[in-house]
Amino acid sequence: MQLYIGNKNYSTWSMRPWVMLKQFDIPFEEIRLTLDPNLDSEFKRRLKSITPTGLVPVLIHNDMVVWDTLAIAETVAESFPHLPMWPRDAKERARARSNCAEMHCGFTSLRNHCPMNIEAQMPEIGAKLMKENDSVRSDLQRIVAMWQSALNDSKRSFLFGDFSIADAYFAPVVMRIRTFALPVPADIAAYCERITALHSVQDWIKAALQEHEFIEHDEPYRIKPTD
Repeated sequence: MQLYIGNKNYSTWSMRPWVMLKQFDIPFEEIRLTLDPNLDSEFKRRLKSITPTGLVPVLIHNDMVVWDTLAIAETVAESFPHLPMWPRDAKERARARSNCAEMHCGFTSLRNHCPMNIEAQMPEIGAKLMKENDSVRSDLQRIVAMWQSALNDSKRSFLFGDFSIADAYFAPVVMRIRTFALPVPADIAAYCERITALHSVQDWIKAALQEHEFIEHDEPYRIKPTD
């Protein structure tokens, strides 16, 4: 099994399947490519030879090539049915899938205005956005409500009991909350701490902090440092 990913500091979609595989101790080979949106870049050329989207992540498993994070999650869950990657209960599983799908296609304001940037600390930007941007506030409020409902009033450690794909799916949101110091209730802050403490997330963070790469396309708030 091979997983193509982008820079760990920036690539939210790469983080989701990587954390999922690591946390469930599923062996895989990581193939990391430097993000570059230019159509003639090595990043695009290499991915276009594998997948029609030219985007990360991409999973290669046996003779299958799977792109899109949700498709990867479902494929891996089918391949390892003995692992509780989705909740065992049918209703909870449906809720977990619905939450992931909502993240997959929504929360565009939070994603655009608060891009994942693990090595950065930008609380002043977060405070400004919360004060001035209604759509960012709305996205965060919806995420908080979603998580609180799934956590069942803090009676669970993770969104649907044990760690699942849903928790891996929202790990990049936790990173955003950390970077921009977005205000969340105490129970949600505690959930963010538990996600951050996972060995898979800690490994991702450590690798992200070692990259020392500055990609201007993913840096709307900072100027590239000079040597």
